[in-house]
Amino acid sequence: MKPEQIPATLALIAVSVVAYLLFTYWDRQAVAFYLLISVFNDRGLPEIMSGELWRLITPIFLHFGIFHIVFNMLWVYMLGGVIEIRQGKWLLLLLVVVTAAVSNLIQYLVSGYSFGGMSGVVYALFGYVWIQGLTNDAFGVQLQKQLIIMMLGWFFICWSGILELFNLSIANTAHTAGLISGMILSILVTLFFGRWHWRGYRPG
Repeated sequence: MKPEQIPATLALIAVSVVAYLLFTYWDRQAVAFYLLISVFNDRGLPEIMSGELWRLITPIFLHFGIFHIVFNMLWVYMLGGVIEIRQGKWLLLLLVVVTAAVSNLIQYLVSGYSFGGMSGVVYALFGYVWIQGLTNDAFGVQLQKQLIIMMLGWFFICWSGILELFNLSIANTAHTAGLISGMILSILVTLFFGRWHWRGYRPG
């Protein structure tokens, strides 16, 4: 993929990397204060209710370790790039915004404010591309079976609780909400726009 083909994908990665560097090497408390969905744990979303609507999205830019951000950014590059090239940057950004808000909100309602990362969106992008490949011939991409098995395998490993033995806390609810919302949006796109040949692309 050429950089000029995927500006939105690269922008998402750039913002995430900058946020990670500031969080890791500058001021963790200050960065977390501005990126977390809330700094209160009462499930009331007081900041958002007072107008700070960006907090529904910004937790996706908060990562807690090098492996966390590298893993997520690789998938954003691969899956987000595929969507952007075939269906455009605005659809990709809309997909990210909607699935980020859904996965962040549901994770917050289940576990409170202490979470972050792009993995909910990554699973949304995965679910979206997976379903597009199955339902929309104009999309022109089908995920390999090995990749599907790997992503779903990791999904169930995270839910199993094994990783908690290594003191790794996983936002499993965000994964699930992202995956389901990405799949639903993909079905809707196919139903309403599936016959379009996006961005001049023609399936081979």
